[in-house]
Amino acid sequence: MGTTVAEIKLRLQEAGMQEFAVLERSLVADVRKGVRDAVEVARRRLEAEQAERQRLASLYAYERTLAAGRGSGVVVGLDEVGRGPLAGPLAVGAVVLPLDAPIEGLNDSKQVKPEMREYIAERVKQVAVAWTVEYIEASDIDAAGMTASLVMAFRRAVAHIEQAGVVPDVILLDGNPLRLDAREVNVVKGDARCASIAAASIVAKVERDALMCRYAQQYPEYGFDSCKGYASAAHIDAIKRFGLTPIHRASFCTSFMQPSLF
Repeated sequence: MGTTVAEIKLRLQEAGMQEFAVLERSLVADVRKGVRDAVEVARRRLEAEQAERQRLASLYAYERTLAAGRGSGVVVGLDEVGRGPLAGPLAVGAVVLPLDAPIEGLNDSKQVKPEMREYIAERVKQVAVAWTVEYIEASDIDAAGMTASLVMAFRRAVAHIEQAGVVPDVILLDGNPLRLDAREVNVVKGDARCASIAAASIVAKVERDALMCRYAQQYPEYGFDSCKGYASAAHIDAIKRFGLTPIHRASFCTSFMQPSLF
């Protein structure tokens, strides 16, 4: 009695690259549509897994190159979350990762599904040599402006890492130069190219989102649990109806601001 299509599908679903190559050769003469479809599905799965391994390897490769020949080789990645919202703080994450323990699924936070962000953030915290998230509150953003607030947050984050006894040789920043430190290295689209920047973006995003959900309980009219402080239509309507809260950035809301009720 021959092997059933269901049995072949199961073997293909569980096969690694080497086993798939053997199975594919053995099934070359099998013309059953279910078998041909299963072979193609397995091939696409393995190609996607290989591409993901290569992407993850490249995410860490740049940092290994930077670390080589620089003191102790410690690299800290920093990234900001919450530059544009109308409410809530600016958050800057800083992460020092071991370069020999890749975190599966690590990527720019915008490319990671929300349900996976929390899992990856926890993995980052578990394996990181050091990490922190620093906040600049709305009132300070209004007073100092965004550029100064970014510099302040980045400096606080680096100081926190150093106070934990981890002194970076390289400070990786996503985007344009801030010239906050002689060790600064800027990487365009760094959250998609550097492991520690990606880790910092995910940790900062998860921590800030959780904070905004707590604010939603304090100020339920504004839907902070869903909009996270960004300028959704419902959020703007709430500002027009109820005014500003202490966590709003007044300088961001001038076009539709009404007197605060708080």
